[in-house]
Amino acid sequence: MIKISKAGFLYIVITIFMGIAAANTNNNLVFLIVSGLLSFMSISGFFGKANLSRLDLGIDFPQEVYAGSQVPVKITMENRRRHLPAFLISLKAGRISVLLPFTPGKGTSSAFANITFRERGLHTIENPLVSSVFPFNFFTRYKALGKTYTIIVLPRLKACDLASLYRSERRSRGEKVSDAIGYDADVLSIREYVRGDPIKYIHWKATAKTGKLKTKELSSLSYQPVVIEFDNVMIRDIEEKISCVAYTIIQLLKNSVPVGLRINGRLYPPDITSAHKLSMLRELAMYEKEDVQASVMTA
Repeated sequence: MIKISKAGFLYIVITIFMGIAAANTNNNLVFLIVSGLLSFMSISGFFGKANLSRLDLGIDFPQEVYAGSQVPVKITMENRRRHLPAFLISLKAGRISVLLPFTPGKGTSSAFANITFRERGLHTIENPLVSSVFPFNFFTRYKALGKTYTIIVLPRLKACDLASLYRSERRSRGEKVSDAIGYDADVLSIREYVRGDPIKYIHWKATAKTGKLKTKELSSLSYQPVVIEFDNVMIRDIEEKISCVAYTIIQLLKNSVPVGLRINGRLYPPDITSAHKLSMLRELAMYEKEDVQASVMTA
């Protein structure tokens, strides 16, 4: 697809006018001028079309994208041509819009855009469009790359307190002391001070006896696991309920509490790994959601 600019439209009108004048006057000089104008237009068409050929696009999203939160997206353009660089490539994908001024032959160039997804769920960005005014800004050429990018947008996070769902269970089970080194409970050993150790954990008596800084190594607390029953969360608004559960999962994991989730008849056993967290958040993101078209806004 080609869009003619004002300059290009004026150039075409001048070329037609000169061509008519040359045909009426049979003046060799006017014929030479018309030939030059047509050659100039041919060069513009050849290099303009070549500038958009053999390009590939990559769009990289962060691992965790939350609805309503601004996130940076990396756009990478690959030029598969060996000798001809790509100039002034504009990309439009949804409302993502960036300009890549120069991409070398057999090379790549990158740009970043800040975007915000309005809703949770599966979002799709289809048929990104590249365009360029190269080489003379007479025409803007467009080319659809025919690619599709999908991303699961996690729920919005809303601060809330769901501790009543599991507080009694944790109180009855209590907390266990682990042999793993931490900063929570009993002293396991005393060792040489290492740069970066918290000052409050320096063992001053041992330091005074030896004349060298000594640090206490403490045992860590092993917290009892928590399973959140989604259906037992007494919040009427479904979006608020999902946001509240997602926030609680993240807060528990930040405190090293193994957390699980029972939802849609499926149980995610308690764990503290990042992959486990993403699995639960994605389950919440897709709760009662159909595939939706990408709805983004640039920042």
